[in-house]
Amino acid sequence: MIVYLRYAFKETFANLWRNRMMTIAAVLTVAVSLSLVGSALLLKQSAAQASAQWQNGTRVTVWMQPSASAGEIASVRSQLSSLPIVKSCTFFSQKADYLEAKQLLPESEFSVLKVADMPTSFRCIPTVPTDAATVQATFSTEPGVYQVTAPEQQIRQMEHAIRIIQIVFLVLAGVLLLSAGVLILNTIRMAIFARRREVSVMKLVGATNWFIRVPYITEGFIQGLIGSGVAMLAVTALHIWYPLHNEFQLTAGAVWGTNVVVLAVGVVIGSLGSALAIRRFLDV
Repeated sequence: MIVYLRYAFKETFANLWRNRMMTIAAVLTVAVSLSLVGSALLLKQSAAQASAQWQNGTRVTVWMQPSASAGEIASVRSQLSSLPIVKSCTFFSQKADYLEAKQLLPESEFSVLKVADMPTSFRCIPTVPTDAATVQATFSTEPGVYQVTAPEQQIRQMEHAIRIIQIVFLVLAGVLLLSAGVLILNTIRMAIFARRREVSVMKLVGATNWFIRVPYITEGFIQGLIGSGVAMLAVTALHIWYPLHNEFQLTAGAVWGTNVVVLAVGVVIGSLGSALAIRRFLDV
């Protein structure tokens, strides 16, 4: 057994060194493609986390007409407090909205406003984020209501943009992973072709199929392992160095989980590419 292991490792590293340029190309291709896979997975997790936080913080604002009567305001207040789909509401007076506008608007725009021009508003949090549309539809036509706003459209647009980026990343990663598999296959094929006479002699003296196959499978395994290791470093560096807003920040556990997936994919690609090369180009 020890002799067999010594032979397997010796042949594996000899093949890697003999075809070092192809090996480096395969490792780099695996590394780049898996970096894209890892980045796409991080982006997906960040987007899901941010989306959940945005939805939990979804706020529906019922804006009243500046000229709305006290009775109309009281009616809307009463209906909001009696709705089970509304968790809580905060009333903002005209002065409160005026002070908020002072903080948000440029001086040139704010200077033309007066307190009497400002609407009163109810800032409400729905019990379930998806109920925001129901609240919006219910109060849009109420007397004294100017408009009802909710950030659902912005959230949907953000999620759509992130989904498109994910698809682009995954398609690029898929193409590069296929290229990496082909490179590994060609590397193993070249190693087999260069030693075809030696393999024939080994078979004649009674070497088993797996005795011949293992060094080549190990070669592909090591190429995938090294490539995935480089990709894991790239994914970790991206997480550490790239500044993300608070709701996009992922935990160390999520990053390690992504790295485990990257490692598994790299090892599978390397082993599968070498196994296919042996099956196709080595008659053992």
